[in-house]
Amino acid sequence: MSEREPIGVLLADDHPVVREGLSAMLELNEGIRVVGQAGSGEEAVLQAGRLRPDIVLLDLRMGAMDGVAATGHILRESPRSKVVIVTTYEDDADILRAVEAGAAGYLLKGSSREELVNAVKAAARGETVLTPSLAPKLFRARVVEAPVLSERECEVLQLVRQGLTNADIGRRLFISEATVKTHLLRSFKKLSVSDRTAAVITALERGLLS
Repeated sequence: MSEREPIGVLLADDHPVVREGLSAMLELNEGIRVVGQAGSGEEAVLQAGRLRPDIVLLDLRMGAMDGVAATGHILRESPRSKVVIVTTYEDDADILRAVEAGAAGYLLKGSSREELVNAVKAAARGETVLTPSLAPKLFRARVVEAPVLSERECEVLQLVRQGLTNADIGRRLFISEATVKTHLLRSFKKLSVSDRTAAVITALERGLLS
């Protein structure tokens, strides 16, 4: 997208009045053009694949396919599009789900026209957009969602990372091989993985291992 081209926006909401209101707010800005509207998550996915919009303003709850599910599909259909959730819901878990699905931002429908326009422009620049009042909620949600490994579980995974076998780890930590397996199984459950390699990778990604 060149600097001279307007930012193409697809609006997705199951309420026509909301779509028209958002459209009217955005069209007042010369640098933004509403390229399409969708009344459901499924329709938003199809429109995104056809129109390839720069930004998709997406309602969170729209029936069979909610905004989080639609976000994943949209980003597969149109990888260069940025999805910004616009909703009335402020639930911590909803915010985290949307961000983890790949949404570039999360705005409340009570946002002003200036906030909405700035959010669209920021998302188009590749920035993350979040209504200021929602930032603490996202932080809390991440804290709640982050698994907590015990000190011993971390020690075991650190040694797995070094390539040690369960028997080697047992000798190093002065515990039985069966106890090592128990610590690993508990780590697998907390990290939602099923093997040693995945456990180490996931723990590293989440900052649980140094």
